Amino acid sequence: MRGTSARERHVAEHVFVIAEAGVNHNGDLAMALRLCDAAKATGSDAVKFQTFRAQDLVVPGAPTAQYQARETGQQDQFAMLQQLELSVEQHRAIKAHCEKIGIEFFSTPFSVDAVDMLVTLGVRRIKLSSGELTHRALVERAAAAQLPLLVSTGMGTMEEIREALGWIAGARGSLRDVTVLHCTSAYPAPDNALNLRAMQSMARDLDVAVGYSDHSLGIEATLAAVALGASVIEKHLTLDRTLPGPDHSASLEQAEFTTMVAGIRRVSAMLGDGVKAPTPEERDTARVARRSVAAAVDIAAGTVITDAMLMCRRPATGIAPADLQKVVGTKARTPIAAGTVLTWEQLQGGRPT
Repeated sequence: MRGTSARERHVAEHVFVIAEAGVNHNGDLAMALRLCDAAKATGSDAVKFQTFRAQDLVVPGAPTAQYQARETGQQDQFAMLQQLELSVEQHRAIKAHCEKIGIEFFSTPFSVDAVDMLVTLGVRRIKLSSGELTHRALVERAAAAQLPLLVSTGMGTMEEIREALGWIAGARGSLRDVTVLHCTSAYPAPDNALNLRAMQSMARDLDVAVGYSDHSLGIEATLAAVALGASVIEKHLTLDRTLPGPDHSASLEQAEFTTMVAGIRRVSAMLGDGVKAPTPEERDTARVARRSVAAAVDIAAGTVITDAMLMCRRPATGIAPADLQKVVGTKARTPIAAGTVLTWEQLQGGRPT
């Protein structure tokens, strides 16, 4: 597919918007289901959770990240994650609820067992977390599932991303249905650390579809990402930004998320196909905004027309101004009053062949 940029291949497609519930359920199934309802109400295409067991992810006593400690008051990552686990039964209940209300459910697995569980559950796609970009066994297991795969790249170098894509291609035979998500793994991510143009670099250098997983405040970065070619947007959703938990404060509430989705749909529609040509709306405008060659003075029948007898005025219903010199030297077939827009039918000897 070389020769056509990834952005050009994907710019006209529907932007897939993911409401990242993540761990914003705080380990509570009822809250998880309410997040699904909120995601549906925003107009998102999917709601995504995270599938893990603390014992498969961290060793006991592992420290929390600075933002996690700040938001939760906890210093022990293992203990924090244990409180945020979802059981297999809870996954089933969430998926069933999503099917009932009409929104896609999927999740980010943090172990090969989690991949297998999600595949058995019947998810339609898988997303790999930025932290798992260098976890070859997990990357290959997710790739081998042969489902559409989203690969988040926060903290990653181009070399690490290329290596991960090599593992994926080896495990599934190609990079078809693989989308690489640009991401800045800071919570919240400051504006000057977003580097949205990295999406374009990845699209160009890796020849893959690209998207954006946003951890910044507000919605502006997601709209800019769509304008730069993102075919997927992911953003954290919360029921209440003041709730306790590691990700709530860097998330959008339902009303804000709804505004973001509407903005994404508008920006996506604005992009068009990249071909510079008049739109139907512009053709109507052109008739009144552009000019025609018109008579500057009264012209008698049989008069040889000179440049001094002509002017260019709106509307564009006659001879185009570009053809003014073709009018010079022609003869008037009939009398022409000053201010008349000229047509070739009024002239003798000048109609272009």
